[in-house]
Amino acid sequence: MSLNVSPALLETAERGEVSDAEFVGCVRESLPYAWEVVSSVMADLRVSGGDFADHEIPPPSDAERGQLLRALASDAIRGGLERHFGARLAFQNCHRVAAFEHTAVGGERWQRFVSPRGQLLNQSPELRNC
Repeated sequence: MSLNVSPALLETAERGEVSDAEFVGCVRESLPYAWEVVSSVMADLRVSGGDFADHEIPPPSDAERGQLLRALASDAIRGGLERHFGARLAFQNCHRVAAFEHTAVGGERWQRFVSPRGQLLNQSPELRNC
């Protein structure tokens, strides 16, 4: 799953730095399912007023799973999304996306989520194909 980079954006990148707004716009257009999931978990974080929100619904197909993997496995894409939404993302099992307020990063809940133990406890036989 690759980004759909317009000729104009590619030309901008060839000349120098691309703004976060331009990059995030490309991500939004190229990876609509991933954008929807990240937007949703970030909105949940803001509405809840807490320091953590997550999305645990498996993608409907491998194409959508691929979008999540592309978005959250890429340092550039994940970083752009985090800067755009103003919170930190974490990821488990090809579908569980979490958002943390920056002040919660390093805290107990963050440590539990990103720990090897947290990963193992979030496993199930039906997720072994991801």
